[in-house]
Amino acid sequence: MKLHGIDFTSAPTARKGIAIASGELRDDAYVLQSLASLHDYAAFDAWLRKPGPWLGAFDFPFSLPRELIEHLGWPTQWAPMIRHVAALSRADMRLTFKAFCDARPVGKKFAHRATDMPAGSSSPMKWVNPPVAYMLHAGVPLLLAADLTIYSLRAGDPARIALEGYPGMVARSITRASYKSDERAKQTPQRRAARLRIVDALERGDYPLGIRLAAGDHRDALIDDAGGDLLDAALCGLLAAWAWQRRDARFGLPDFDPLEGWIVGA
Repeated sequence: MKLHGIDFTSAPTARKGIAIASGELRDDAYVLQSLASLHDYAAFDAWLRKPGPWLGAFDFPFSLPRELIEHLGWPTQWAPMIRHVAALSRADMRLTFKAFCDARPVGKKFAHRATDMPAGSSSPMKWVNPPVAYMLHAGVPLLLAADLTIYSLRAGDPARIALEGYPGMVARSITRASYKSDERAKQTPQRRAARLRIVDALERGDYPLGIRLAAGDHRDALIDDAGGDLLDAALCGLLAAWAWQRRDARFGLPDFDPLEGWIVGA
């Protein structure tokens, strides 16, 4: 089984693309075989349609909080809800979410999914810092169009399986230090040292997931990429490997709301 980790962006360019780590699980090690960067959605769509069998952990939210969906009167079945969101422009989605937030008290502006707290992830409503709402808006409809199976949310091609991943959850289990930045002025030796610390721990299997990363010739690329996209893709690849180990036990996922989804490993 090919296991992929996908670090997504809502605005892919030649400078910052959609990073994909690909590998296989051998015993207790995730053997990293390739790193790639796709610079537009057309290339990503073509990649999604590659024949399986494969499983991918994708770094963008697959759904929205039930509280928000019910408040807005949107469909409470996952696929119709996603199609409703996809039909909105980004501007309309942002205005809708902003109106929801504006009506709520300070400290409780955003609604959250049940998975966000254990994962330590941002509300998928957020349109800035990070713009995960735009990532959902761009990414999830492509998964639907490519007919992927999105575990417990949608049955599609059983040989191509998508799970929601969050690399920050794995990184923070090793160090709380900042390890990446897209701003050149913030691409410091301290952040590089944090990436080195993360990679060292991954190679030892010395972190909660416990799967060793066999980075091979790709080790330097994971450490030298100051934006952290390649490392985040590899972290998602490890989440895919962890899930594949537990494929006969719901990919390690608990019972969860089939409208909200769940982040693998949380």
